[in-house]
Amino acid sequence: MRLKDRPSFFHSVGGRFCWRSFGFSDLSSPLSRPENMVHQTIANKTTNANNASNKIKPMHQLLGSWIVGSFCVLGALLLASCAAPEKSPRPQALVTPPEASVGDNSPAVLLKSKSRWFLASWSDLPGFNSDNFNEAWVAWRQNCARSLPNTQSLCAEVKRLDGQPSELQKSWVVQNFQPYRVENLNAAAAPAIGLLTSYYEPVFEASRSAKPGFDVPLYGLPAQLKARTPWYSREEISKLPAAQVALKGKEIAFIASPVDAMVLHIQGSGRLWLTESDGRRIQIRLAYAGTNDHPYQSIGRWLLDQNLTKDATWPGIKAWIAQNPRKTNELMWRNPRFIFFKEEPLNGAEALLGPKGAMGVPLTPGRSIAVDPGSIPYGSAVWLSSVGPQTPLNRLVFAQDTGSAIQGAVRADYFAGSGDAAGELAGRLKQDMRAWVLLPR
Repeated sequence: MRLKDRPSFFHSVGGRFCWRSFGFSDLSSPLSRPENMVHQTIANKTTNANNASNKIKPMHQLLGSWIVGSFCVLGALLLASCAAPEKSPRPQALVTPPEASVGDNSPAVLLKSKSRWFLASWSDLPGFNSDNFNEAWVAWRQNCARSLPNTQSLCAEVKRLDGQPSELQKSWVVQNFQPYRVENLNAAAAPAIGLLTSYYEPVFEASRSAKPGFDVPLYGLPAQLKARTPWYSREEISKLPAAQVALKGKEIAFIASPVDAMVLHIQGSGRLWLTESDGRRIQIRLAYAGTNDHPYQSIGRWLLDQNLTKDATWPGIKAWIAQNPRKTNELMWRNPRFIFFKEEPLNGAEALLGPKGAMGVPLTPGRSIAVDPGSIPYGSAVWLSSVGPQTPLNRLVFAQDTGSAIQGAVRADYFAGSGDAAGELAGRLKQDMRAWVLLPR
């Protein structure tokens, strides 16, 4: 997991191809949470992130099972339709991606407010042949859940190919899209190289009411909160009677640790396991609802600056608190920013997906990224390539979220999923990346 100031994940713990053709020109600002939303992480274990990446494969397997089920149903329908020869689908010729040629009418360079895009060839995309597009299609379906102008025909094709073999989906992408390499506007050296980090959705045990062992409240929005107007700071919420009165009755649940509450505040969302009064075990989602509009400050960075610890991972912070329990509040108050939540149910397919990102659609583990929308518009199909000390990533992803520290042309935050294994990966992932935006022809 990551406790980084999104301005610095690592210091926190310490023409015809314009986007109107794709229907994203009016998505310049987040729909479900503000651009200054901060979801950071911090390393919580010292295990290798390759192991963490392997542990989150069950999520992908669940997604895969969902996709295979859809494929089976679709296959049955296609077999039935074959009984009528006049309705038999025309066979589609597969296209070998590396041999696909660059479109003759594609502009060589496209300028965005924070980046420059250069015409590229499919053979430039590392690992393109190896990616399983079935997994990416889950995220693409989420894109199409938004009613956007000029995307009806595109989404009709996405739906038609849902559940089809990965190679067929890949061939359709090659035939209908053009890759553009994203570069920094001003970087003299290695302008195509940027930074990849990661975030996740934490999961904690909780109680509906305060009781021994569960006495740290998680709040819904207070009535007096006004957007873009600073409210009480974290310290004032703890101390001032007026703040306590304003939050009375707004408690959604109680968890065990103020550090865990801080994790939820930093990530901006999470899941809670609750035992209801009738003994039923349920899981709910806490989605971002608002903030007190104070700036984020890293408690891990403060500990490092004060020479109080050399380990600003979450386990390190918890170890320091265990040795200095009377200073817990003082440490928490170093971050004045406070997040308010709203409760959402987790039923069926919703449990396989993440919280809604800035684009307003649920995030897909391993296939959604947060970006700087001034460089890559929301909804963009992106080829992400990153090879570093933590894990190799060459895959199709979709720009569906943002964050206050996700700034720059070649910059992305990779949504790892939910739970401890995703948190391990998110906390350790910090490596170079390259990106290609796939534009419809």
